[in-house]
Amino acid sequence: MNNDKVIKIGVIGATGYTGIELLRLLAAHPNAQVKVITSREHTGIRVDSLFPALRGFYDHHFVEPNSEHLYECDVVFFATPPGVAQEAIPNILNKGIKVIDLSADFRIRDAALWEKWYGKIHICPELLKQSVYGLPEINRQHIKNASLIACPGCYPTSVLLGFKPLLENGLVDTNNLIANVASGVSGAGREANLDNLLAETSDSFKAYSAEGHKHLPEIEQGLKDIAGNSVQLTFVPHLLPIIRGIHATLYATLKVKGTDLQKIYEECYKNESFIDVLPPGSHPQTRSVKGTNTCRISVFCPGDGDKVVVLVVEDNLVKGASGQAIQNMNILFGLPESTALDNPALLP
Repeated sequence: MNNDKVIKIGVIGATGYTGIELLRLLAAHPNAQVKVITSREHTGIRVDSLFPALRGFYDHHFVEPNSEHLYECDVVFFATPPGVAQEAIPNILNKGIKVIDLSADFRIRDAALWEKWYGKIHICPELLKQSVYGLPEINRQHIKNASLIACPGCYPTSVLLGFKPLLENGLVDTNNLIANVASGVSGAGREANLDNLLAETSDSFKAYSAEGHKHLPEIEQGLKDIAGNSVQLTFVPHLLPIIRGIHATLYATLKVKGTDLQKIYEECYKNESFIDVLPPGSHPQTRSVKGTNTCRISVFCPGDGDKVVVLVVEDNLVKGASGQAIQNMNILFGLPESTALDNPALLP
């Protein structure tokens, strides 16, 4: 593809945190031309009147999600709640338009399993077979030719990237993987919720969904794909009293002690623009990736024993959602993956 070519874009569901973040990142993309921005609730309202941070970047008005102008786009992003994208995606795909879905609708290949965890009927299970799981560090070659890309969840991104070098090299017992992962409150979305109020989350730290989180089957599916065999994962999410960021602490048992894990991680990710394997002994911080598409990883073998501890940090709204979606778009249209995504972290 000519790197000067303009990509015409539609964004459906642009008023949630992932939708807003998508608009922020696309505003700096040299090849992106956002044509349509939808919102049922705010139809007719100027985008920058609702989100003043976008003043000077967008003069659009929100339109209904069924706008005919969507069919003029090259790619449509869905930043919608579970179950919504399924209704519109078939018609868009039939027009030859690419789709990148940030919701969970097409991540899990088993429709019955999806229905169990999301409590809804999947109305187009036939599309699950053609959907490509959009984790570039694993599925880059399939993403290049995809029509429908399922952008991974924020928790799964950190866990899959953290365990990947261990699993693809067959280094650990896959029957006893543990992931303790903590997310900033923006991961819960923008809807009003008592549990997410500042007075409820500040100066506090808690686990939730320990009995089973809806991202669990997505993570298990991805881990199995990497390992080539079944896995058993204990996954416990936590809520951090911060706005952005995910910190994953992953545990596994080595089959053979004395493995040079640092070398294995560095070798695995040496050609990845957005994976930063830190020097030995480093402890990554969530603020080191705030506002970026970068995932920072450290690996430890405490006491030179048989246990592996992997630390992973990412911005849940960027590498965990909207930035990864744009990374997928860049791959899909033959652009350098880092286009519009190579900015440093926000500090403080």
